Amino acid sequence: MSAEPKIGTPSGPLVGLKVVEFASIGPGPHCCMLLCDLGAQVLRIDRPSGTYYSNSVLERGRSSVTLDISAPEGRETALAIADKADVLVEGMRPGVMERLGLGPEVICKRNPRIVYGRMTGWGQSGELAKTAGHDINYIALTGALAAMGRPNLPPQPPLNLVGDFGGGSLYLAFGIMAALWERERSGKGQVIDAAIIDGVASMMSMFTGLSSDGSMSVNRERSTLGGAAPCYRCYVCADGKYVSVGALEPQFYTKLLCALGVGEEFHSAQEDISSWEEIGSRLECIFRQRTRDEWCTHFENMDCCFAPVLDLEEAPRHKHMAERGAYMVCADAIHPAPAPRFSRTPGSLVERESGSDMLRRWGIIGNGFV
Repeated sequence: MSAEPKIGTPSGPLVGLKVVEFASIGPGPHCCMLLCDLGAQVLRIDRPSGTYYSNSVLERGRSSVTLDISAPEGRETALAIADKADVLVEGMRPGVMERLGLGPEVICKRNPRIVYGRMTGWGQSGELAKTAGHDINYIALTGALAAMGRPNLPPQPPLNLVGDFGGGSLYLAFGIMAALWERERSGKGQVIDAAIIDGVASMMSMFTGLSSDGSMSVNRERSTLGGAAPCYRCYVCADGKYVSVGALEPQFYTKLLCALGVGEEFHSAQEDISSWEEIGSRLECIFRQRTRDEWCTHFENMDCCFAPVLDLEEAPRHKHMAERGAYMVCADAIHPAPAPRFSRTPGSLVERESGSDMLRRWGIIGNGFV
């Protein structure tokens, strides 16, 4: 039985962990949010330019200070902060932290126990390492983007979930935890080269394996999990809203068709790609006959892999999400709850502490603040 996440007091399995975050966008802040949710003290170093967008959810729980790390006083204070930290997270292009005098050679020499996490799209090496890119470009190079979207249309990027957050921040967080575990034995930190392309390539492992032996295709005309199969796609309803069906297994597929009143001639054709267009058209017509909420009522208590497609405003109000406490209200804003959940040391959402207060607790009195 997992314990409920808290609001207010820092808690979680990472209480006592000190993290310094150099301000960036996307996956770096998300990784630090995950660490902070589970109890870590995260101090973010902002730059005077203030070029990074503000996001109260992604930046929750952090303390921050503004330093001009291109100036000697600001750099020295940043080094003093890193001396006290267990983990450093940065998302600059390769070579930038080195030019600032804050690269791993300098930081790790001063603090041999620090875990230095580097978050990039292309990685620290390779011909594209120092070129610009975004999530869509990174997943394009891994084979993931080519498998997404409906046939005969350009590939459809899945927001920036697969690259920035799936292959980026989650793999960086995993790498940090692995390095901290190893540090318990060796007493030494190390540098983590967390490249989004590496993470996404790893995420594609199942498809790489199944494609190589012919068990499953990621060709969008034949992809079961990509929306080509009638048993695994979304359908529009009478009110213009959508439902999702994921009846992959034969027993669930049979239940789905029975619930929709589809004749038995389609029950044995689930794997027959030549019949997918006909079956799909039949299901499209049926789902258009009722509203999304009417279908939810119809499928209630039916075990056939059905769920409504909710938007961000609707998701927190869904009965299951509410019962799970999947969202929490903090400072009058709706936040996703800390994840995952722990039986003894639940994560928490905490009010931000001032950066100067955290620095004092870390025993740091520095110069170069802006």
